[in-house]
Amino acid sequence: MPATSRRSLACRASSSSTSTLTTRLRHFCASQLYLAGMTLFAIQELLGHTWTGTTARYIHVHGSHVEDAWVAGQQRATDRWKGLAQ
Repeated sequence: MPATSRRSLACRASSSSTSTLTTRLRHFCASQLYLAGMTLFAIQELLGHTWTGTTARYIHVHGSHVEDAWVAGQQRATDRWKGLAQ
């Protein structure tokens, strides 16, 4: 964890209520797990959410990460079509 993140969490811990800190930690952990490759459905189960949309609100990623995932998904779909055509 970067030093700035640790300082930010420490600052929030000293000035925030426990529930706010817990929520922020859940958002941070969900985002880090998603960036590390864990699926949205696995994170949903881990957090105990009923709806995937709730979990999606917990995950904060850069727009480029979403775009990269979309491009990779399109490439996988193209490769599958090529395999079916042969």
